Amino acid sequence: MSTTAPGKTPYYFVPQPSRHPVMSAVGLFFLILGASEWINGVTWGKYVFFLGLAWWLFVLYQWFSEAVGESEGGLYGRKIDLSYRWSMSWFIFSEVMFFGAFFTALWWARSHSVPALGSLDNALLWPDFKAVWPSVAAGATGSPAGIVEPFQTMGPFWLPTINTALLLTSGVTLTIAHHALQVGNRARTIGFMWLTVLLGIVFLCVQGYEYFHAYSDLNLKLSSGVYGSTFFMLTGFHGFHVLVGMLMLLFITLRLMKGHFTSERHFGFEGAAWYWHFVDVVWLGLYIVVYWM
Repeated sequence: MSTTAPGKTPYYFVPQPSRHPVMSAVGLFFLILGASEWINGVTWGKYVFFLGLAWWLFVLYQWFSEAVGESEGGLYGRKIDLSYRWSMSWFIFSEVMFFGAFFTALWWARSHSVPALGSLDNALLWPDFKAVWPSVAAGATGSPAGIVEPFQTMGPFWLPTINTALLLTSGVTLTIAHHALQVGNRARTIGFMWLTVLLGIVFLCVQGYEYFHAYSDLNLKLSSGVYGSTFFMLTGFHGFHVLVGMLMLLFITLRLMKGHFTSERHFGFEGAAWYWHFVDVVWLGLYIVVYWM
């Protein structure tokens, strides 16, 4: 739906009524239903889960394909560009609040909950409690009831440090690709974008090995007290965001190879870059607070 003559970029574009929101909601319904039943041991739960996931992904593919077609068809003018920029800005702000809540939970556990449990007020209730952080002492955990198995903490060397170098390097390669796109060097842009995607994949592989090492060698699990829960909560959700960001960059790279985007109009690229740099910054906070402190 356009407000200007055909062949010209509209002042503002309003898409036609679409089936995609409803179809996407249906897919999410079956995805969540299947996941909840699968967790509770119902045999058909996993089949419903994968059916809902496949349905949802197919709808998103159609939806995004239409949006790409509208963009490449010249229907998105300055107003749409501004709306996308504001939308991405608010989305990243919501992600800041998301991780802010988790960082606050970690701070509260370290600075308030654990010391309070070891205070004189709780000495009679928990006489053997060790108010130390991480919640592990020499040869035993800070669990007087014995419900937490002994574990070792995850230090910064070497896997987390390697991942830090990988993410920082990916931020540099992404910036180089952006500058190359701004000057119209598409080949250089595509090359550095593929390098950025590869660095993201390697990061996820290293983190997967880190989790294997934590479970098999350190006995560090999600059930390892407040330390284990906050460790896997923060690093796990960040890893999921790296996966999402890597997929965004992958699809942007594939669009670049198809000739999409120009030096003047490439907010799809910029939005994905904003998200990736946000993921980088969050990891730096995690690297310091979780692994060093």
